[in-house]
Amino acid sequence: MRILKYLFLLLLLSLVALSIFVATQKGEFTVERSKIINSPKSAVFNYVNDANNWKEWNSLAVEDSLIKITPSQNTIGKGSSFFWQGEQGEGDFQTINTKENESIIQKVNYNGNSADVSITFKDTLGKTKVSWKAKGQMGFLFKVMTAFNGGANKIFGSMFEKSLFNLDKKLDYEINTFSIKVDGLVDKPETYYLAQTFTSEFSKVGKNSGIVFSKITDFCKKNNITINGKPFVIYHTYDTKNELTKLSICIPIKDPIFITEGSDISSKTLPLFQALKTTLTGHYSHNKKALDKATEYLHSKYLGTDAAFSHLEIYTIGKNETNNPSKWITEIYYPIRQKVVVKPAAAIPASTSEKVVPKAQIEKEIPSEF
Repeated sequence: MRILKYLFLLLLLSLVALSIFVATQKGEFTVERSKIINSPKSAVFNYVNDANNWKEWNSLAVEDSLIKITPSQNTIGKGSSFFWQGEQGEGDFQTINTKENESIIQKVNYNGNSADVSITFKDTLGKTKVSWKAKGQMGFLFKVMTAFNGGANKIFGSMFEKSLFNLDKKLDYEINTFSIKVDGLVDKPETYYLAQTFTSEFSKVGKNSGIVFSKITDFCKKNNITINGKPFVIYHTYDTKNELTKLSICIPIKDPIFITEGSDISSKTLPLFQALKTTLTGHYSHNKKALDKATEYLHSKYLGTDAAFSHLEIYTIGKNETNNPSKWITEIYYPIRQKVVVKPAAAIPASTSEKVVPKAQIEKEIPSEF
C-alpha cells in the first residue's frame, strides 16, 4: 500500500514538473516552407486566393474526409474567411490583405493557437515559387504536444510541406489538362444583355470580370430582372502588342429593359450573327492557344472577320460550377464578315416597250423649288 502511495506521489510530482517545464517554454513559433509549383504565377495565386479551393490542397482537409467547412459569403481575396471542424480539431482563418499575384496575408486560429500567415508567389521561368510562413503563439495544450513531437516547427512544417505538395499535384493536373476544338461556323442568336464597358490590361481581365459579373448579377436580383444564360465578355478591341483590350462584361437577360442615363450599367442587344465557334475545355490560361487555333482556321478557310468587334467569350462552365479547372468550358466566337454578292445588271432587250426617258428631260421636269 505504501508503495502505491509513493508511485502516485512520484506520478504527481512528474506531472507538476512537466507542467512547469511546458509552462516555461516559449510559446512563440515561426515556421516557413517553400516549394516550386509547376504552374504559372497568376494561376497559382488565383487558386490559393479562393477559399473554396482550400479543401482541395490543404493537408488538414485532404486527410480528413469528414471535415466540415463553413465559408463566408465572399470567398475570394480580402475579407474572405471560413471556419472548419475536423478530426484534428477546429479553426478559422481570415484573409487580411492581398497583393495581386504577389502575396496573401491571413490571420489563422487553430486548436487554441493563433498565427499571422503570409503566402508569397515568385515567378521562376514559367513556374512559381510559393513561400508559406506562419508566426504565432501556441496554447498550453499545444506546447505539451510539441514537447513530445519535435516542436512546432516540425509539426506545422510537415503540414505546410504536405499542403504545398498537394497544391503542386492538384494544379499540375488541373491547370495543364485542357483541350481545344474548332466547332466551325454557327449562327449566334439575338441576345439581350446588361453590360459594363471599360479598358483593361490582359492580365487583369479575369479579376475585373469576376467583380463586374457579381455587380451586374446583384443588380438583376435587386430589380427582379431574369437572367437568361451564361455570362460572357465582348472584346471590342484586342491589342496583343500592348496587351490592352476594350471589353464589355455582360450578363444575358430574358427581356430588354430601359436604364436611365448616368448608370455605369447599360442595356443592349446583340443582333444575330454568324461566327466561328471554338471550345476551350480547361483552365482559362490556355485561352491564347484557343484564340491562335481559331485564327489559324480562319486563315486556312479564307474567312474574314466582321469589324463589329474582335471576338466574344461565353463562360459555359466556370469556377461557380466546379472547383476543377480541367472541367471549365469557354466558348469563343469570332464574328464572320458576310460576303456581298453583286449581280450584274441585266441588259435591256431592244424590243422592250418601256419608255426610256433621257437624263436631260428628267432634269428639266424637276420643279425649280427642289
